[in-house]
Amino acid sequence: MSATELDVESLAGIAERLRSAGCVFAEEEARLLLAAVSGPAEIAAAVDRRVAGYPLEHILGRAAFCGLRIELDAGVFVPRRRTGLLVSEAAALLSADPKRKHRESSEPAVVVDLCCGSGAVGAAIAFWIRGLELHAADIDHAAVACARRNIGRVGGEVHQGDLFDALPRAIKGRIRVLAVNAPYVPTGAIDSMPHEAREHEPFWSLDGGADGLEFHRRIAAEANEWLRPGGNLIIETSERQAAGTASILASAGFAVRTVRSEELDGTVVVGRARL
Repeated sequence: MSATELDVESLAGIAERLRSAGCVFAEEEARLLLAAVSGPAEIAAAVDRRVAGYPLEHILGRAAFCGLRIELDAGVFVPRRRTGLLVSEAAALLSADPKRKHRESSEPAVVVDLCCGSGAVGAAIAFWIRGLELHAADIDHAAVACARRNIGRVGGEVHQGDLFDALPRAIKGRIRVLAVNAPYVPTGAIDSMPHEAREHEPFWSLDGGADGLEFHRRIAAEANEWLRPGGNLIIETSERQAAGTASILASAGFAVRTVRSEELDGTVVVGRARL
């Protein structure tokens, strides 16, 4: 069925075309596309893009994440549901901090969203835990432009650069929680990823090196200098790579624990800095 043959006013017609293209949640996607655009030509163009493999979130210009609407530009990494575990662990650590109430009246807790992409993680943490000093950083110009809109809404700052080089020196040694969703897909596994990811998300937002852990090594090597005593580094990883990530953090001097959520299909490794 071509776009010209598609009855653009028909939810069922759009859903059938999406289903034929392999979209698992065809009816839901059809409703979202119909709500996001207006007019037959615009609807047909949006459906054509989705059938061609463009991420739904790029077509809509937004992604749902941890109860928030995250603005998303084409070419920016799409936040995954599993990354909600990174947010919930960060929020739990901040909520459990016995000194937090005292600091709220003087010095706010410093939180960093490193390799921030759209800024979804930082925005969600700041939405759940108010009164933070939030910073986010990414090397990609498009991601930084997108993150500044999302992080700006919660009062945070976004910096561009390579990992810690992007961060202001004023927060060195003061970070309470460093939340990281760095690339962790092994280079050789990228070709087996879904088409919409490998074709429409930046290669550098996926590629974690030969074993997928290159960025985890780089971050662990410097993180202790940036965290305050007893601060926490939280890194998203895969279930298969969790032992490797944990070993890297342990070798860097962190007290390590691994958290797994079957519901979210998410895995994070938490490292507590030495006191």
